[in-house]
Amino acid sequence: MASIAESPPMLTFMRALLTDIEAVEYMLNHQWFETGVSRIGAEQEMCLVDAKTFKPLPLAVEVLELMKDCPWLDYELARFNLEVNLNPQDFTGNCFNLMEQEIHQRLQYIREHIGGLGADLILTGILPTIRKYDLERHNLTPRERYNLLIDAMTAQRNGQAFEFKLRGIDELQVRHDTPLLEACNTSFQIHLQVNPETYAQSYNFSLALSGPTLALGANSPIVFGRRLWHESRIALFQQALDVRTTHDHLRERSTRVNFGNNWVEHSILDIYREDLARFRTLIARDIEEDAGEMIRNGKTPKLLALRLHNSSIYRWNRPYYGISPNGKPHLRIENRILPAGPSVVDQMANTAFWTGAMIGCQLSYADVRSKMSWEDTRSNFEKAAAFGLESKFTWFDGKKINARDLLLQELIPLARLGLQERKVATGDIDHYLGIAEERVKRHTNGAIWQLNGYSHLRRKSREDEALVTLTAAIHNRQKQNIPVHEWTSPGLGDLPSYPARSLKVEEYMTTDLFTVQKDDLIHLVAKLMDWRRIRYMPVEDAKGHLCGLITSRLVLRFLAQQTDLGQKQSPQVQDIMIAQPISVHPSMLILDAIKLMRDKKIGCLPVVQNEELVGIITENDFLDITARLIEQLERR
Repeated sequence: MASIAESPPMLTFMRALLTDIEAVEYMLNHQWFETGVSRIGAEQEMCLVDAKTFKPLPLAVEVLELMKDCPWLDYELARFNLEVNLNPQDFTGNCFNLMEQEIHQRLQYIREHIGGLGADLILTGILPTIRKYDLERHNLTPRERYNLLIDAMTAQRNGQAFEFKLRGIDELQVRHDTPLLEACNTSFQIHLQVNPETYAQSYNFSLALSGPTLALGANSPIVFGRRLWHESRIALFQQALDVRTTHDHLRERSTRVNFGNNWVEHSILDIYREDLARFRTLIARDIEEDAGEMIRNGKTPKLLALRLHNSSIYRWNRPYYGISPNGKPHLRIENRILPAGPSVVDQMANTAFWTGAMIGCQLSYADVRSKMSWEDTRSNFEKAAAFGLESKFTWFDGKKINARDLLLQELIPLARLGLQERKVATGDIDHYLGIAEERVKRHTNGAIWQLNGYSHLRRKSREDEALVTLTAAIHNRQKQNIPVHEWTSPGLGDLPSYPARSLKVEEYMTTDLFTVQKDDLIHLVAKLMDWRRIRYMPVEDAKGHLCGLITSRLVLRFLAQQTDLGQKQSPQVQDIMIAQPISVHPSMLILDAIKLMRDKKIGCLPVVQNEELVGIITENDFLDITARLIEQLERR
């Protein structure tokens, strides 16, 4: 048998991982972990956007270089995301106010540095203006760990594309060649330090509270212009990193993004052992630390192998090992379910609710497992992701209750009890839980505000303009730090200048297409054009490839030539279609497409990517753009 030094990297890493788990077991058995201390912390993720267009701006590398003296600022997966690591706070007194002030200070400091780059920041679960081409490999942050992770996950798909399918008000089905769809998501991750002897009890309550907490804070309803779940991050994250492939049999396989598979019975070890059993290690590194040797020398190990493996498994409630400033190890629960935004004060209201409810529930109930089933817990979480505050849950003792009543009648009072137990300042309790309570009473969280606002804007403008206006409205209200239940509805006035000149075809093309095939009857085409009031119809084959174009003029010319209405001939589309129409790629600039149409004297351009028909641009679309530009000039 080869020595560790001679072993392949993965085997060496696996040995280090097993040693780390043994070290956790030893430290638990010998009371090494810090007890009697409770702290909270958080990670604030955010989107870098163009200050004029409110679209993703991939300048994270440049920003980090500009602010390299800020150890609290870090990269995220995509070049248009940043993360701020907040200082831990003792869970007592004015901890929430201190955390809120730190967030404001950090955001302001970043804005002062990025203004010269034409950039700004937005906190939101999924940026409404993000586009599929923003998620190509060139926008992956150039960090070794990210490249290794993306490559490993892509390899496990065995050449199959990653897919995302979801239905809400609208429906979205999209394929992507990498897991970078996950980069749509930004969150506000809350850390709560708990005692090791009650870790299982605390973790189980975090599972039970996941659904109601998510319903309260949902803020991610729009993906690529489609109105989907109230918290679409949940499904998007899971499907984007789903490396499973389909098989003929019914074998169960867990996704790396998951809620878990059952209650925790004994300790944090239950979770670490299950994750090692279910998920192969994706990244192997040389681990210089020998956790076993450190334990024998009475030193606290960093458990680098375990922490690396844990970072590639995305439980919505993640177990976390850390080391306190006094050198003692401690255990935390990381709440990953909450999105960023809508405002900083809203995030703090979510934090106060969840942390307070975690304490309040444990004061009032000995063991959540005796009150509800794990299956109901997971079902509540999935319902909350889909329907937010409009969810109906199965709660303790099998009671059916809607999210609003559960929050107002039971959980917010329990959160107040928990915060009082932690001796949180009364003013902070009233302020932050008051925001949560008003949000529920007014039935307006971030998701509901976005859905209502976007639907209203779509009735007045094209998709891209509605998305940009919505994002500008979020930005404007967010900077005032107003809680979302007090936000006014978005309007076109939120975006004084629509940046139409910089648009790409993909951002303005029509994707709800009416098409025909070569062997369809021309009379059918005539009827369809009349019913739908359209002048151009692409011709595609069974695989969705563009093979022609038919226009109303061609149809009228054909019908005018028909003198015998009783003839038995059945002319087909292929008899009169334009066989090789001029087409464009989605990445072409709108201005270039307009010039092409003018030069070629044509009225439409099918949009093709990888030989597949994906949209169409017509002269009517350009009339809309022209009208919007004229409106802007008149307002100046």
